[in-house]
Amino acid sequence: MGFVGEVWRVCAGQEAVGDILVDEADFPWLSGAFTAGPGFAAVRDLFAGELALLERADDDEQGWEEWERAYDDIARRVSLSSPDGPVPAFLLHIEGDRAWFRWSDEPVEEPGGEGRTEG
Repeated sequence: MGFVGEVWRVCAGQEAVGDILVDEADFPWLSGAFTAGPGFAAVRDLFAGELALLERADDDEQGWEEWERAYDDIARRVSLSSPDGPVPAFLLHIEGDRAWFRWSDEPVEEPGGEGRTEG
């Protein structure tokens, strides 16, 4: 598939959080090997907490609300760029040396009119 072998970059401001070498494409999700950059230490706990909440959320609406707040923290802190440049909307998970994500070329609008970085 066309995405395999691409390197996507995660940044926090101008600092590299890490690179994702895509090795699997199962539309709409891409996944790959994650190589941490110098900025990863500052967001590592955000990703760990988000995944823990995601595992517990299941069908519990309050759990999903907690997960959304945790993911919003991530979305405010990091950006995701494809080989062609930044993507406006994405959903990204990082665990150890693996990352998986999906993205959108368009910002996702919340019902209240605010944008969201899930794709």
